[in-house]
Amino acid sequence: MPVKISYDAGAPTASVEIMITEPLSDYDLLEVEAPVPRDVDPMLASQGFQDLLDEVQSFFNAELAGSNLEIARLTGAICHDQKVHRPGVWLVLRERATSSNTPMSDTTRPRVAEIATNLVKHLHLA
Repeated sequence: MPVKISYDAGAPTASVEIMITEPLSDYDLLEVEAPVPRDVDPMLASQGFQDLLDEVQSFFNAELAGSNLEIARLTGAICHDQKVHRPGVWLVLRERATSSNTPMSDTTRPRVAEIATNLVKHLHLA
């Protein structure tokens, strides 16, 4: 399960993209690749994918409780994997109590990577 984390140089945020590379029968996502991006849209709009996003939200609510991180955005994404397109989960985490024009602190960045890894394990995506 490819996970891509990008840190914003001008804000205390990190974007996390998790590409779905294997079918997820628990979420009725049996087909997870498409030749063109628009063919991923029905996957992202499916009830199964919405259930997956709900599970991700619940996971983060528990994982981030009492921390200096919060979810700024959580949605589906069309991910590009060589010559195919796949559904994915995309989210933005924001570090609280940090100036809006400074990057995420070096002490928080490893926590973002740890949380992303924990999510992949929690959902049995890898």
